[in-house]
Amino acid sequence: MSASGTAAAGQVEHMLRQVTPGRYDAYEALLHALADGGVWMLLWHGQAGSPDAQYGNMEVDGLGYAPCVTSGQELAASGWTRAHEIVSGRDIARILYPDRWGIWLNPHAAGGGVGIPWLDLRRIATGLDRMPAGPLRLSEPAIQLPQFYALLTQNAHRTPAVRSLRRAWVQPSLGAPYLAIGLDLYDTSPASVDSVRSMMSQSVSAVPDGLPVSTVAMSDEYDPVTMWLRANSRPFYDREAHVAPAPAAAPAPGYGYPPPASHAF
Repeated sequence: MSASGTAAAGQVEHMLRQVTPGRYDAYEALLHALADGGVWMLLWHGQAGSPDAQYGNMEVDGLGYAPCVTSGQELAASGWTRAHEIVSGRDIARILYPDRWGIWLNPHAAGGGVGIPWLDLRRIATGLDRMPAGPLRLSEPAIQLPQFYALLTQNAHRTPAVRSLRRAWVQPSLGAPYLAIGLDLYDTSPASVDSVRSMMSQSVSAVPDGLPVSTVAMSDEYDPVTMWLRANSRPFYDREAHVAPAPAAAPAPGYGYPPPASHAF
């Protein structure tokens, strides 16, 4: 491994030692270190680079993880006698998250190591700063925004690409809470996307200053906000069924993530 690779591995191990239950800031720093670093993936079958190579697997709280270690020293300490391969954090994230697999760092270590669920691998693969830090607390918005919803509904009705709209109040583990609007579109052609972007731009003028508003695509099968919206909300605008009031949904801590006791710690 190059000197830069060794330094990156050292940063992963340094941040790993900082992670304790409830320290989501330390866990977020670990994700950033992983994005720039690499891991030693343990191969259950085959050799590195061979067509039959297969990662090991483990299940925790119903979620799948591929075990790995964070350095050559940890590989030796693990007692692993089969093959392994060194993969960058971003590459392993891109490989595993579409099949909803996470990674488990140093499962041989005292305390059992640290698990990175697939939702966080997705954040590494697509950009940590582009998505909210989980686990997320999601609920029906309690704040009253009648002018915004009325204007958004009017603009949606004038935007043929929009099938329906949903809403959720999102509280990330780190960062400010915000209002998420779920966009269900008939198609995602560039022209349709531009028309929806214009719709949102025209509508947010009715949002009070300081209230963040974001959007999620209802077609995104990997987004935790989208998953929650599908399971817990009804559209507040529906072109085909008129307006249907959304039911009051109870807060769902950590939706799409393992329970707090096992999430990463």
